[in-house]
Amino acid sequence: MRLRSFRFLWIGQGFANTGDVLYIVALIAVLYQSTGSALYLSLLPFTITIARFVSGMCAPLVLNRFSLKGLLVGSQSIKTVLLGMLGLSLWLFDPSILIILVLVFIIAFLDGWAAPARNAMLPQLVTEDELAKANSFVAVVDQSIQFGGWALGGILVAATSGSFVIWVTFVMYVISTLMMGLIVVRDHRERKTKIHMMSGWRLIWKHPVLRIFHIMIFIEAIANVVWIAAILYIFVEEVLMKSEAWWGYLNACFFIGLIAGGMAVSKYTNWFERYMKETLLATCFAISILTFVFGLISVPVIALMLTMLSGMVEQIKSIAMVTFIQKKCPKDSLPEVFSAQSALISITFGLGSLLYGFLAETISVPFVFALSGVLLVASAFYLLKSMHYLTE
Repeated sequence: MRLRSFRFLWIGQGFANTGDVLYIVALIAVLYQSTGSALYLSLLPFTITIARFVSGMCAPLVLNRFSLKGLLVGSQSIKTVLLGMLGLSLWLFDPSILIILVLVFIIAFLDGWAAPARNAMLPQLVTEDELAKANSFVAVVDQSIQFGGWALGGILVAATSGSFVIWVTFVMYVISTLMMGLIVVRDHRERKTKIHMMSGWRLIWKHPVLRIFHIMIFIEAIANVVWIAAILYIFVEEVLMKSEAWWGYLNACFFIGLIAGGMAVSKYTNWFERYMKETLLATCFAISILTFVFGLISVPVIALMLTMLSGMVEQIKSIAMVTFIQKKCPKDSLPEVFSAQSALISITFGLGSLLYGFLAETISVPFVFALSGVLLVASAFYLLKSMHYLTE
């Protein structure tokens, strides 16, 4: 796993993902200073979610026409140009909210191809024996960026301005584009004569292992909504009876758990590879129990411990699932499968957020945690029933 191309991939994606976080923080500051409206701020995540869903649906149309490297470099180059345009517009004049949201939509649309292309490219850059280690390493990098990116963005915005952070992001995008341009990958994928948006979905439904995992992903995407900021904020206030600072503590503990889970898989890769099926099943049941118990407790310190443990278990489960998909799916169909998966998660999580917000407000926060626990245990039993497909 010491291939230079793998190093260029994760460094390039690291700069791109850091930039994605920083520019959103910058835009939040810019929009709030110019409008003071919470509604306009809420349009940012909504726009990004819709853009990534549309991107995931359209991805098969481009994934079979361009190489994975070409897609990564091309989309990142266009994102860099668009961000430069946004930076110039904020410097020269006060752009309308519509212009900002349109640019955000296009950037998020292009970004929607990055994760599927990266996940599909990994098996071409590392051997099959190194896939789990590569996935865990990339997961640690991703979660570390998510953990530190928002704090770094907040500090930079407070010390400078939103417009300045936009230009910092522009530099990161340039570096990312250069790094990914250095990737050398032999892409032997045969271009399909008939290209359609549903190719990934059809393969998922026909392939037993892929169908099992994506039914689980659908169920878990709904269940994992319980960890969004809005639900946790209410949980801290109404159940833990603590200040909003504890909302930050819970988020920090969850991200620390995610990083720890990725590091554990990376350190014990051989053991993980040998018992991957058993690990996947165990973590599925464990996360359901942890989620259910979390909704019942009201002791802050225990809540922090459960949150960290939940993050660790969730990361190990996710790495196992992604590795299984990469190994079981035909290599030339991985881009379509991961793009369909991205679209599925985006739309399910978006709609689930609305549902959980309604249930938390009309019933209670402990109820939505209990509901998530039930959904997750149903997903675990579904996997248990289907385990024989994973050994074929």
